[in-house]
Amino acid sequence: MKLVMAIIKPFRLDDVREALTALGIQGMTVTDVQGFGRQKGQTEIYRGAEYAVSFLPKVKIELAVVDDMVEAVVEAIQKSARTDKIGDGKIFVSAIEHAVRIRTGETDGDAI
Repeated sequence: MKLVMAIIKPFRLDDVREALTALGIQGMTVTDVQGFGRQKGQTEIYRGAEYAVSFLPKVKIELAVVDDMVEAVVEAIQKSARTDKIGDGKIFVSAIEHAVRIRTGETDGDAI
C-alpha cells in the first residue's frame, strides 16, 4: 500500500477528482493549505498599495492506494492538474505499513 499526496492549484481539484474517480478511486482526503516553492509567492496590489504574498493557496490531496494502482493514480493526477505554468505542484508517494478500517476491523488492502 502507498500513500499518494499531491499539492495542486485549487482550481484544478475538480479535474483531479474526476480523473481519480474514473480510475475507481473511492475516497480521498482534501485539505486547503498554503505554501510556496520556486515561485516564491507573488506580489499583489490592494487599495493601491503593493504587498507581497509569501504563501499561496494550494490544495493537498491524500489517498491510500494498493501498490498496483500507484502509477495510474500518479499519472492521472499529473495530467489533470497540469497547467504548464510555475506552481502546478508536487506529488509524493510513500509507503503505508499498516491500515485498519475502524468500523469493521478490516486491515491493510481490505481497509482501503
